[in-house]
Amino acid sequence: MTARPRVPIITPRPPEENSKLTNQWIARVSAPVAAAALAAAATAQGPGYGTAVDLDTAKKLAAAAAIEAKKNSWPVAIAIVDNHGTLVYYEMLDDTQTASANVSIEKVRASAMFRRPSKAFEDAVAGGRVAVPGLTGAMPIDGGLPIVVAGKVIGAIGVSGVTSQQDAQVARAGIDALK
Repeated sequence: MTARPRVPIITPRPPEENSKLTNQWIARVSAPVAAAALAAAATAQGPGYGTAVDLDTAKKLAAAAAIEAKKNSWPVAIAIVDNHGTLVYYEMLDDTQTASANVSIEKVRASAMFRRPSKAFEDAVAGGRVAVPGLTGAMPIDGGLPIVVAGKVIGAIGVSGVTSQQDAQVARAGIDALK
């Protein structure tokens, strides 16, 4: 007869001890993950909201943007929204393609509501973030810029009608009018 090797006998832990160990493991693993996620979210949100852009300021921004567009013979649509994405002022230059009307508004709303340039979404998609188009209101095309005064977002300007880089140049000219 061959001797069997001795196998240690393992006694199971009581259920309450297993539960306690599981809870300790979850706490050790989830705390750093949650802290990192909260830090990333806080960083990604950008500046806080300030008092909403008023009509006079919106007209000033749009006028400066229109000057830049006309100087370059670029037919564009220019939209200004408040800090919540509600349209305050809109202007469409002669011979602007019809689709640019809605595109400018979508760019500007994304910029105001997410408190970042619409190009941030474009860059994220180009970098492989396929979830970005699934964000309601995210427009991943350059040309929407937040209006930041005293470190607070008071609204945004969005432009569409030419290339996205040219749209952003026109929007930047509007923002520069506040300086």
